[in-house]
Amino acid sequence: MKDSVARIFVGFDSKEVVAYHVLAQSIIERSSIPVVFSPIVLNNLSGIFTRERNALQSTEFSFSRFLVPYLSDYEGWSIFMDCDMLARTDIAELWALRDDRYAAMCVKHDYQPKIETKFLGQTQTKYAKKNWSSMILFNNAKCKALTKDFVNTATGLELHQFKWLESDDQIGEVPVTWNYLVNEYDYREDAKLVHFTDGGPYFDEYRNDDYAEEWFAMRERMLHVQQK
Repeated sequence: MKDSVARIFVGFDSKEVVAYHVLAQSIIERSSIPVVFSPIVLNNLSGIFTRERNALQSTEFSFSRFLVPYLSDYEGWSIFMDCDMLARTDIAELWALRDDRYAAMCVKHDYQPKIETKFLGQTQTKYAKKNWSSMILFNNAKCKALTKDFVNTATGLELHQFKWLESDDQIGEVPVTWNYLVNEYDYREDAKLVHFTDGGPYFDEYRNDDYAEEWFAMRERMLHVQQK
């Protein structure tokens, strides 16, 4: 696929189906370039993704996200993002940040989560490079260490801490506004891609969080049809 088309993989979770569709709408509505979406759905990966679910993983795509280079045939660039996000500007701006010096690019968060539990009462795990992997630009040809077998057998930390790369020097940095953590960070008007990391506004306890009104407005546009 030509790099003039942004190839976007989005984690899909059966506990929050609406999140995928609203995120996709927010990207479609604001993008000035062609985009192609691939939801990462476990039942679409039969025979490819075989690892058992870990009790600490909070989403169905916690580890399957690392199949993106494999699913991209190790060619070109691809974006991965969690489903609990909302694009507030043109995704072409993120796509334009691709830099062939790096194997992967992400927001390099340096924070400790403020809470112990997140959506649906799940444990908020704490580890170095937390949330780096929730939005990644993959330079697929340089990510050949992420074989199907490695993704199925590596530890969670090996995957999420980018230990499949030779060094952290291979990780490029993206501005924090491209994976802006709601509740963990104070409201910013210029946040470009907001991440409801504690829980999306579709869960009752998070419906009044920052950017929630924008999410609900986007949901309404996603559901829109013109009547007579």
